[in-house]
Amino acid sequence: MDGLLCYCRQGFEPELAAELTDRAAQAGIAGWARTERDSGYVVFACDDADTLARALPFSTLIFARQKLRLIAELRGLDPKDRIAPMLAALPPARTAGQAPLYGELVMEHPDSDAGKPLAGLARSLGNALRPALRKAHLLSSQDSKRLPRLHVFFVEGDHAFLATSAPADSAPWPLGIPRLRMHKDAPSRSALKLEEALLVLLDDEERTRLLKEGMVGADLGAAPGGWTWVLTRNRLRVTAVDNGPLRQHVLDGGMVQHLRADGFSWQPPHAMDWMVCDMVEQPRRVAERMATWLREGWCRHAIFNLKLPMKKRWQETQLCLDLFAQQAGRPLTIRAKQLYHDREEITVFAAPLKAG
Repeated sequence: MDGLLCYCRQGFEPELAAELTDRAAQAGIAGWARTERDSGYVVFACDDADTLARALPFSTLIFARQKLRLIAELRGLDPKDRIAPMLAALPPARTAGQAPLYGELVMEHPDSDAGKPLAGLARSLGNALRPALRKAHLLSSQDSKRLPRLHVFFVEGDHAFLATSAPADSAPWPLGIPRLRMHKDAPSRSALKLEEALLVLLDDEERTRLLKEGMVGADLGAAPGGWTWVLTRNRLRVTAVDNGPLRQHVLDGGMVQHLRADGFSWQPPHAMDWMVCDMVEQPRRVAERMATWLREGWCRHAIFNLKLPMKKRWQETQLCLDLFAQQAGRPLTIRAKQLYHDREEITVFAAPLKAG
């Protein structure tokens, strides 16, 4: 079969399917999405997957945790021998003198209630499949980050997808999930959302260049201080704006000024390097306020969350991002993603687009 296999948060399959369908149509590519509610993945089939993959870069997909190029869908796998049909579905075996096709084998299952019990099967089969792939000269015997990865995605014990990912056009983590640990000093679990946003929405060079000691930032709706705490760990001085209290140890480090004020009405006395916002509010209102910050030049970079409604979430996402871009009144770099640590929300990074 030809097309894409994308993973998503359980329950957001309709949003991902709608996004893929709309984006493909905008690129002039005919196709159709196939999924089931709470499955944790979407298959988008089409006649020209190469063109589709180029038209839909992973970095631009909002509800996709991972983007894979489909090789085959295998049903009715015999528990006594699942490896033979997998090898048969792959390109022909290579000779000893040829470079392997894949640099890594990734064994996966949906991040869903039904999929998690398949973890043991995926792990044990991977231990048997890797040497078989190496014997066929399909899998590198060394750690090769430049080659495509081969993914085996089990959705049932006798039902699996084979797919590949390009390292430059996919998430580097299994299931597209960066495994972050909750730090014992973090004021709240929301700290993980900003940590993941900085990891996913910025690349290595940007994190080095845009998060430097001596920079200043504002956290709107800061209490109890999770996002403020993350910024200070990245050596920023922070103005934390919230009428509610912050955890005392966040203030004790001397890097935070707490202003008891409304994050929607407060404006900084001078331009900030960063503004972050995780306020629980109507997404359109947040988008409009964030646009004001960029339009007025109150910040150079921003990360904020948009809390989505229970229905028509893809449509609301499009509306809010369009509204934000229009009201910002200047060309922007905008990246949006539903992160693993997000729930009914998406996270947005925005910055003025550099001239040239």
